[in-house]
Amino acid sequence: MKGWVKIIFVIWFLVIAFDGVAFAQKDKPGCKDHPLFTRMPEYYIFDCKEKEFDVHEFVDPATKKKVLVEGRYSYISYHLKEEFKGKKSMLQVARNYANAIAKIGGTFFMEYPTGRDSTWMKLKKDDKEIWAHIFQDYWEGYRFYLYIVEKAGMEQQVVADAKAMLSDIQTKGSASVYGIYFDFDKADIKPESEPAIKEIAKLLQENRTLKLYVVGHTDNVGTIDYNLKLSKARADAVVKELTTKYKISPDRLRAFGVASLAPVASNKTEDGRAKNRRVELVEQ
Repeated sequence: MKGWVKIIFVIWFLVIAFDGVAFAQKDKPGCKDHPLFTRMPEYYIFDCKEKEFDVHEFVDPATKKKVLVEGRYSYISYHLKEEFKGKKSMLQVARNYANAIAKIGGTFFMEYPTGRDSTWMKLKKDDKEIWAHIFQDYWEGYRFYLYIVEKAGMEQQVVADAKAMLSDIQTKGSASVYGIYFDFDKADIKPESEPAIKEIAKLLQENRTLKLYVVGHTDNVGTIDYNLKLSKARADAVVKELTTKYKISPDRLRAFGVASLAPVASNKTEDGRAKNRRVELVEQ
């Protein structure tokens, strides 16, 4: 009787173990394939990450030079199912993705074989620029990692409050203000700028003797002459909003525009250009 108990126990253990392996080979809850690629059917998603804005280092397929790309970030870790181990290669995985990107007009560059193989891909389509990177650090295609960045500038979500603005003005004589938005090529202040404008008004209302230059800044897209006019027009719009809506005395504010002549970041990246497009408050 004891022998039968042992046999039943072993069978039960094997069933549980098999179920555990089968469960482990399912996609991690909440993870899914990126819309750019279908997956190789023998793989499951072991892990994933999605971020609204992050950076990843790629190699440009055209120049073979390293480049940092910022934007919407996706990471997916794929593992090969147990029954297919030994039947796939890193080259097979890389070639599948490279052929897929080429078929829709993209370019690629493969570094193979190195033992830590990478395939770098780039696609420009419908005003979008998408970069992808397949990285494999394990022989026989047992697992690989897919990184995708949809290039974009960061949406500025943090707006300095009146207290922070005053601190900057007292310590360095000026304060950069983000969160004041304009339509492309225009000087009309958009409604979503109200929180930032309201904080400037609060700064002036709480510090009655403070006088400010309101200085408009742009990135370097366009001619310098045009951007000088645009940055001045935008600074004028901010002054007008403060004097009409918030009743700040006009003799406390003067508007100037300096275009791209005083950058705080490189204009070579979209994130840098976003930082340069700002309004600066300078103490008179």
